Amino acid sequence: MSTIRTVCVYCGSGPGTDPAFIKAALRFGEILAKEKVGLVYGGGSLGMMGAVAASVLQHGGRVTGVIPEFLKTKERLEVGAQEIITTPDMHVRKRTMFERADAFVALPGGIGTLEELVEQMTWAQLGRHKKPILILNINGFWDPLRALLEHMRRLEFVRSYNLLVADTAEDILPKLRTAAATVSEKEKVGAPETVERL
Repeated sequence: MSTIRTVCVYCGSGPGTDPAFIKAALRFGEILAKEKVGLVYGGGSLGMMGAVAASVLQHGGRVTGVIPEFLKTKERLEVGAQEIITTPDMHVRKRTMFERADAFVALPGGIGTLEELVEQMTWAQLGRHKKPILILNINGFWDPLRALLEHMRRLEFVRSYNLLVADTAEDILPKLRTAAATVSEKEKVGAPETVERL
Protein backbone atom coordinates (compact mmCIF):
# COMPACT_ATOMS: atom_id res chain seq x y z
CA MET A 1 0.00 0.00 0.00
CA SER A 2 1.52 3.31 -1.08
CA THR A 3 0.58 6.74 0.23
CA ILE A 4 0.00 10.10 -1.40
CA ARG A 5 2.34 12.63 0.20
CA THR A 6 2.89 14.83 -2.84
CA VAL A 7 0.94 15.41 -6.03
CA CYS A 8 2.42 16.69 -9.28
CA VAL A 9 -0.04 19.00 -11.02
CA TYR A 10 0.15 19.73 -14.73
CA CYS A 11 -1.91 22.68 -15.97
CA GLY A 12 -1.91 25.75 -18.14
CA SER A 13 0.14 28.90 -17.64
CA GLY A 14 -2.98 30.73 -18.84
CA PRO A 15 -6.42 30.87 -17.15
CA GLY A 16 -8.55 29.65 -20.05
CA THR A 17 -11.89 31.21 -20.90
CA ASP A 18 -14.08 29.30 -18.46
CA PRO A 19 -14.01 30.76 -14.91
CA ALA A 20 -14.73 27.25 -13.60
CA PHE A 21 -11.15 26.28 -14.43
CA ILE A 22 -9.51 28.78 -12.09
CA LYS A 23 -12.17 28.11 -9.47
CA ALA A 24 -11.32 24.40 -9.53
CA ALA A 25 -7.58 25.13 -9.37
CA LEU A 26 -8.06 27.31 -6.30
CA ARG A 27 -10.24 24.72 -4.63
CA PHE A 28 -7.80 21.89 -5.31
CA GLY A 29 -4.95 23.98 -3.88
CA GLU A 30 -6.98 24.53 -0.72
CA ILE A 31 -7.72 20.80 -0.43
CA LEU A 32 -4.05 19.87 -0.86
CA ALA A 33 -3.04 22.25 1.92
CA LYS A 34 -5.77 21.11 4.31
CA GLU A 35 -4.96 17.44 3.66
CA LYS A 36 -1.23 18.14 4.14
CA VAL A 37 -0.36 16.87 0.67
CA GLY A 38 2.49 18.75 -0.96
CA LEU A 39 2.24 20.31 -4.41
CA VAL A 40 4.91 19.70 -7.05
CA TYR A 41 4.38 21.81 -10.14
CA GLY A 42 6.04 23.85 -12.87
CA GLY A 43 7.04 26.79 -10.70
CA GLY A 44 5.18 29.63 -12.42
CA SER A 45 2.79 32.20 -10.94
CA LEU A 46 0.53 32.70 -13.96
CA GLY A 47 -2.77 31.15 -15.01
CA MET A 48 -3.91 27.80 -13.69
CA MET A 49 -0.40 27.02 -12.48
CA GLY A 50 -0.25 30.17 -10.40
CA ALA A 51 -3.76 29.68 -9.02
CA VAL A 52 -3.03 26.20 -7.66
CA ALA A 53 0.26 27.26 -6.06
CA ALA A 54 -1.12 30.49 -4.60
CA SER A 55 -4.04 28.63 -3.05
CA VAL A 56 -1.80 25.97 -1.48
CA LEU A 57 0.41 28.68 0.00
CA GLN A 58 -2.54 30.79 1.17
CA HIS A 59 -3.90 27.82 3.11
CA GLY A 60 -0.59 26.91 4.73
CA GLY A 61 0.50 24.08 2.44
CA ARG A 62 3.85 23.15 0.93
CA VAL A 63 4.85 23.99 -2.64
CA THR A 64 7.79 22.76 -4.68
CA GLY A 65 8.29 24.58 -7.97
CA VAL A 66 10.43 23.02 -10.69
CA ILE A 67 11.31 25.38 -13.51
CA PRO A 68 13.94 25.60 -16.24
CA GLU A 69 16.17 28.67 -16.13
CA PHE A 70 14.84 29.96 -19.47
CA LEU A 71 11.21 30.02 -18.22
CA LYS A 72 11.77 31.92 -14.96
CA THR A 73 10.84 35.26 -16.53
CA LYS A 74 8.25 34.04 -19.04
CA GLU A 75 6.21 32.08 -16.49
CA ARG A 76 7.00 34.48 -13.62
CA LEU A 77 8.56 32.29 -10.97
CA GLU A 78 6.44 31.82 -7.81
CA VAL A 79 8.93 33.19 -5.31
CA GLY A 80 6.73 32.25 -2.33
CA ALA A 81 7.24 28.51 -2.83
CA GLN A 82 9.10 26.81 0.02
CA GLU A 83 11.31 25.01 -2.49
CA ILE A 84 12.33 26.13 -5.96
CA ILE A 85 14.36 23.80 -8.14
CA THR A 86 15.95 25.34 -11.23
CA THR A 87 16.73 22.89 -14.00
CA PRO A 88 18.87 23.28 -17.14
CA ASP A 89 16.11 22.12 -19.50
CA MET A 90 12.60 20.70 -19.81
CA HIS A 91 13.76 17.09 -19.70
CA VAL A 92 15.37 17.47 -16.28
CA ARG A 93 12.34 19.45 -15.12
CA LYS A 94 9.95 16.62 -16.01
CA ARG A 95 12.16 13.94 -14.49
CA THR A 96 12.52 15.95 -11.28
CA MET A 97 8.76 16.45 -11.03
CA PHE A 98 8.28 12.72 -11.59
CA GLU A 99 10.75 11.80 -8.86
CA ARG A 100 9.19 14.21 -6.35
CA ALA A 101 5.58 13.06 -6.89
CA ASP A 102 3.43 10.19 -5.64
CA ALA A 103 0.68 10.88 -8.19
CA PHE A 104 -0.10 13.07 -11.19
CA VAL A 105 -3.09 15.31 -11.84
CA ALA A 106 -3.79 17.18 -15.06
CA LEU A 107 -6.05 20.22 -14.87
CA PRO A 108 -7.09 22.11 -18.02
CA GLY A 109 -4.15 23.39 -20.04
CA GLY A 110 -2.54 23.48 -23.45
CA ILE A 111 -0.04 21.48 -25.46
CA GLY A 112 2.54 21.40 -22.65
CA THR A 113 -0.02 20.03 -20.21
CA LEU A 114 -1.15 17.42 -22.71
CA GLU A 115 2.44 16.40 -23.44
CA GLU A 116 3.26 15.97 -19.74
CA LEU A 117 0.10 13.95 -19.12
CA VAL A 118 0.66 11.64 -22.08
CA GLU A 119 4.31 11.18 -21.16
CA GLN A 120 3.34 9.90 -17.71
CA MET A 121 0.79 7.57 -19.29
CA THR A 122 3.53 6.31 -21.63
CA TRP A 123 6.01 5.78 -18.79
CA ALA A 124 3.36 3.84 -16.86
CA GLN A 125 2.61 1.70 -19.91
CA LEU A 126 6.34 0.97 -20.28
CA GLY A 127 6.60 -0.11 -16.64
CA ARG A 128 8.47 2.90 -15.31
CA HIS A 129 5.95 3.50 -12.52
CA LYS A 130 2.56 2.64 -11.08
CA LYS A 131 1.77 6.06 -9.68
CA PRO A 132 -1.86 7.14 -10.16
CA ILE A 133 -2.59 9.49 -13.07
CA LEU A 134 -5.80 11.54 -13.02
CA ILE A 135 -7.47 14.18 -15.15
CA LEU A 136 -9.80 16.78 -13.64
CA ASN A 137 -12.54 16.92 -16.25
CA ILE A 138 -14.06 20.30 -15.42
CA ASN A 139 -17.03 20.97 -17.72
CA GLY A 140 -15.91 18.14 -20.01
CA PHE A 141 -12.55 19.74 -20.82
CA TRP A 142 -10.83 16.35 -21.34
CA ASP A 143 -13.72 14.65 -23.17
CA PRO A 144 -12.02 14.93 -26.61
CA LEU A 145 -8.90 13.20 -25.24
CA ARG A 146 -10.98 10.46 -23.64
CA ALA A 147 -12.76 9.91 -26.96
CA LEU A 148 -9.41 9.70 -28.78
CA LEU A 149 -8.05 7.17 -26.30
CA GLU A 150 -11.14 5.02 -26.69
CA HIS A 151 -10.81 5.30 -30.47
CA MET A 152 -7.20 4.08 -30.22
CA ARG A 153 -8.27 1.24 -27.93
CA ARG A 154 -11.04 0.10 -30.28
CA LEU A 155 -8.54 0.00 -33.15
CA GLU A 156 -6.12 -1.95 -30.92
CA PHE A 157 -3.32 0.59 -30.95
CA VAL A 158 -3.84 0.90 -27.21
CA ARG A 159 -4.57 -2.32 -25.30
CA SER A 160 -5.50 -0.60 -22.06
CA TYR A 161 -4.69 2.50 -20.08
CA ASN A 162 -5.18 3.42 -16.47
CA LEU A 163 -6.36 7.02 -16.40
CA LEU A 164 -8.49 8.17 -13.50
CA VAL A 165 -11.14 10.83 -14.06
CA ALA A 166 -12.55 13.26 -11.50
CA ASP A 167 -15.33 15.76 -12.18
CA THR A 168 -14.72 17.94 -9.12
CA ALA A 169 -11.69 19.02 -7.10
CA GLU A 170 -13.15 17.25 -4.08
CA ASP A 171 -13.03 13.90 -5.91
CA ILE A 172 -9.32 14.00 -6.73
CA LEU A 173 -7.58 12.89 -3.53
CA PRO A 174 -10.06 10.10 -2.69
CA LYS A 175 -9.58 8.62 -6.17
CA LEU A 176 -5.78 8.92 -5.97
CA ARG A 177 -5.70 7.33 -2.51
CA THR A 178 -7.91 4.44 -3.57
CA ALA A 179 -5.65 3.74 -6.55
CA ALA A 180 -2.45 4.08 -4.51
CA ALA A 181 -3.74 1.63 -1.91
CA THR A 182 -3.51 -1.21 -4.44
CA VAL A 183 0.22 -0.67 -5.11
CA SER A 184 3.19 -1.07 -2.77
CA GLU A 185 5.77 1.68 -2.32
CA LYS A 186 8.32 -0.50 -4.13
CA GLU A 187 6.01 -1.23 -7.07
CA LYS A 188 5.02 2.42 -7.35
CA VAL A 189 8.40 3.65 -8.59
CA GLY A 190 9.19 0.80 -10.98
CA ALA A 191 12.26 -1.36 -11.30
CA PRO A 192 15.47 0.72 -10.92
CA GLU A 193 17.01 -0.63 -14.11
CA THR A 194 13.86 0.25 -16.08
CA VAL A 195 13.69 3.74 -14.63
CA GLU A 196 17.36 4.37 -15.37
CA ARG A 197 16.95 3.41 -19.02
CA LEU A 198 14.01 5.78 -19.43
